[in-house]
Amino acid sequence: METCQTESKQTIKSYVLRAGRITPAQKNAYEKLSQKFVIQYKDSKVILPELFSNNNPVILEIGFGMGIATAQIAESNPNTNYLGIEVHKPGIGRLLWEIEKRNLSNIKIIEYDAVDVMQHMMHSSLAGIHIFFPDPWPKKRHYKRRLVKRPFTDLLRQSLKPGGYVYMVTDWENYGEFALGELSATTGLQNAYEGFAPHQEWRPLTKFEQRGLAQNHTVYELMFLRNN
Repeated sequence: METCQTESKQTIKSYVLRAGRITPAQKNAYEKLSQKFVIQYKDSKVILPELFSNNNPVILEIGFGMGIATAQIAESNPNTNYLGIEVHKPGIGRLLWEIEKRNLSNIKIIEYDAVDVMQHMMHSSLAGIHIFFPDPWPKKRHYKRRLVKRPFTDLLRQSLKPGGYVYMVTDWENYGEFALGELSATTGLQNAYEGFAPHQEWRPLTKFEQRGLAQNHTVYELMFLRNN
């Protein structure tokens, strides 16, 4: 069995749990729908066909924010299942609201730390992993808080089926270069392109990203495949 040295109860978090205001609509959606769509963390592997009641491929998204892009992708791909990891309750509530509005049945959510989930709940069964605009932690002394770094990238690789992909997007050049190096150095992952990937047209642009592009910000995309 493959192992990774990432500790399950890590002391350094890659996120800050912000006390953001949850709107009445988000709170209502959370209270009404979480029992159906939010699954509890457990210290054992999740059986994805049982979770979704089908054998469709599963894409995991780490840190889906407000979940609008997640819902759009899931709506466009009804024969693919999407499993989102998020710790911010307003974002979970908003995605649940989107699920109900769009009448989606191919999304589940885990409200927990991604490192623990990846280490204890996932195994080599994912068709892909999405990481869109993770916290860049731009100061050098905070690089240790970045999510996309070794040995966490080993957990990403171990969670994929052979041929599965890791797709990361950031608008911080330094983080893009950093992640490119970390993923390139991860045994069993191979860059699908030479350097950064071209924009994947199927990925919808978020309002945050559109504002950045309007200000001439550059978006850096990475696509790596599990090759064994």
